[in-house]
Amino acid sequence: MRCLGLVFPQPPHTWAETASNPPLTIRSMSSDASLPPPDFELASAFPEVGWLRQATAARDWAGIRRYADGLPQGTDRAFLVRVVAEVPGVEHFLRELVAAAPDDVLALTTLGTREIEIGWEIRSSARAEHVSREQFRQLHEHLRQAERLLIRATALDPSHDAAWAARLTTAMGLQLGQNEARRRYDRLAAYHPHHLTGQARLLQQLCPKWSGSWEAAHGFARECLLNSPEGSLSGGLVAEAHLERWLDLPSTGSERTDYLRRPHVHAELVEAAERSVLHPYYRPAYGWVTIQGVFAALFSLIGDTARAAAHFRALGNLASEYPWSYLGKPADAYAKHRSAALGRG
Repeated sequence: MRCLGLVFPQPPHTWAETASNPPLTIRSMSSDASLPPPDFELASAFPEVGWLRQATAARDWAGIRRYADGLPQGTDRAFLVRVVAEVPGVEHFLRELVAAAPDDVLALTTLGTREIEIGWEIRSSARAEHVSREQFRQLHEHLRQAERLLIRATALDPSHDAAWAARLTTAMGLQLGQNEARRRYDRLAAYHPHHLTGQARLLQQLCPKWSGSWEAAHGFARECLLNSPEGSLSGGLVAEAHLERWLDLPSTGSERTDYLRRPHVHAELVEAAERSVLHPYYRPAYGWVTIQGVFAALFSLIGDTARAAAHFRALGNLASEYPWSYLGKPADAYAKHRSAALGRG
């Protein structure tokens, strides 16, 4: 399952010291002459992740809720939900919460997201032909459990962005079709028109691998670019669409390289980067490491090392598994292309 690859750092304080006023800190690192290895740890670009994990392990739902309630308006709350939902064994705590408070929208959403995580872990990231019938059965069972929880969450609070974003994943996994996925996205966008997690998940649904088309995928990505404020991460959807199409081409021969070096593809990537992460209004937000990485990867593959270098400098040594897992072993791919871009091979 493609995820945002949100990357976050070692917290400056303990959970007890920060619980009453959790920080929302986003850090970019400048490139270092020694070129340290890429850092894929989730707690290395956003310091709040460390104490969120501690709070989850301590079953401090009150602290987690205070954090959620204190997020600035427009924050992609799917980030918070996913951090909590990825803590191993958290489903037991969340099931107790939902049983005790069946109208707790945040708990419903987080448990639904956890059920999705469990299901996809069972399915694995293998291609469909290598996934057993039993794996698919268990995946669908967990997705249906998630659906029930998330339907209740969106009924109680139709504006809850993380619940609608999770329902885009269940729509994809349960093969509910393009129309249903778009309906869910439209419900999300009515309240959160530039929601990066939701946009990224619908983009996956619109790709041919989920019964979509390249026309639909590129069209939606372009729509996100043009309709979002300048400096928004939504412009990165243009790059993601091109990366998905590149991956879909045969890996032998020159088809992949030829595709990326088409003049219109390069021009679209330059425009998207300049309207998003290179724009003067750009400010890092949840998902920035992934979006910078996608631009760095694509410009590297094209051979435009000067443009790739700008994105690597913004990243420092921060990285997310996606997009680098598309290019081979993530750490090796990152290091190879960064060295080439910065002229330190």
